[in-house]
Amino acid sequence: MLRTSASRVLDDNDRDEVLALLDTDPVANVFVAARVRAVGLSPSRLGGQMWGYGPRGGLVSLCYAGANLVPVNATREAIHAFADRARKQGRRCSSIVGPAGAVEQLWERLEPHWGGARAIRWAQPVMATTSAPAVDPDPLVRRVRPEEFGILLPACVAMFTEEVGVSPDNGDGGALYRSRVAELIRIGRSYARIDDGQVVFKAEIGAVTPQACQIQGVWVHPDLRGRGHAAAGMAAVVEQALKYFAPVVTLYVNDFNLPARAVYRKVGFQEVDTFMSVLF
Repeated sequence: MLRTSASRVLDDNDRDEVLALLDTDPVANVFVAARVRAVGLSPSRLGGQMWGYGPRGGLVSLCYAGANLVPVNATREAIHAFADRARKQGRRCSSIVGPAGAVEQLWERLEPHWGGARAIRWAQPVMATTSAPAVDPDPLVRRVRPEEFGILLPACVAMFTEEVGVSPDNGDGGALYRSRVAELIRIGRSYARIDDGQVVFKAEIGAVTPQACQIQGVWVHPDLRGRGHAAAGMAAVVEQALKYFAPVVTLYVNDFNLPARAVYRKVGFQEVDTFMSVLF
């Protein structure tokens, strides 16, 4: 059995081995894999640390420790090691998110030291599709243009607040969030239907690897819900994602959000895994 001391902070010398491990489950690991592919493993560029369990050449498990704490392929021994490191470091993340079993075990070990969570989402179905959408795409959903940032931002803030339960303006006044929204627009991964200056539907492709891409931030204006905008809008985004970004399109959703789950199934998504999130 590997010892807890096998937990270590990884660097760019470990990049190939880290990516090989991440690629064993490209859907579950799309967020972390996209980050590593984009910036490598240097903490200054990664925006956190990548912890590894196992020696160089024999990595077994990973844990991304940045704004989120994300276990990857985490064995029980690795979870003990990662929890020990996280406990000693103190909480620096705004959430723990990832495969439900690993997150639950991590939280069992960290809660006595970190205190209670603001919210726990115990079951978040991970859904994926590789097929053209099963409903007609909305032809008015398109890439958001940089000059439309001011139109899109309020919809993004409303989505975040509704989904997470707090405003993204908390803490730094929303500077980091606004920067991320602007970046997704700039790189062509923000999609919306905008009618007469009002966002009807929006979604972003937040993470991209050669194997998979992840849709996030799905939102329909509250006054316009129940009219089919979500299904047609998602169909348009899936069509674009399969054409331009990756052969697998994925997302995860709260288990209690039955309308959203129904929309995603209608478009062609199937449940392939379960995530869990602990929110602070």
